Amino acid sequence: MSVLGNGLGSAGRHEDALSVGEAELSMRRRLGDSESNMLCTQNNLSNSYAELGRLDQALQMDRDIYSGWLKFNGDEHEETLVAASNYASSLNELKRFEEAKSLMRKTMPVARRVLGVSNENTLKLRWLYGRALYRDDGATLDDLREAVTTLEETERIARRVFGSAHPVTERIEDELRDARAALRAREATPPSA
Repeated sequence: MSVLGNGLGSAGRHEDALSVGEAELSMRRRLGDSESNMLCTQNNLSNSYAELGRLDQALQMDRDIYSGWLKFNGDEHEETLVAASNYASSLNELKRFEEAKSLMRKTMPVARRVLGVSNENTLKLRWLYGRALYRDDGATLDDLREAVTTLEETERIARRVFGSAHPVTERIEDELRDARAALRAREATPPSA
């Protein structure tokens, strides 16, 4: 069923993918399937929710998935760190930047230690952290500077590891360009009297 749901999602048939995913999760629960299989199925459901613009449901599912992997494998397992990244991404999408930053401040050091600084998920966590810093309407000048610095370092590592044409590198470069523009705009704004 997962293959069918993923294929439907890849074909842009997200409503159908969601129906298949919901049926699969129900079946897995009924049969008492393993926790890891259910978490993987929930991840597919979360992706369908996000594609359909049902971001609150995606966030709730991503939070449950992260909690599930945390309980199942602990905070130093790659599955847990991937789930943290997905959860942070959902938080960012819903502009819940303080929660996203808090989660990433906790998980980035673990990802660097366990996965290494050049790992794709470690880079994604740093990129999402930079995004949360500069997109927050309450961002200070220091936050914007930290965002640019974080994204510059992340972009350098991604370019070295993946090359300039890799989608991860390109997305980090786009984010860096936007963060620099936000910083320039703030620096050009005269302070309030």
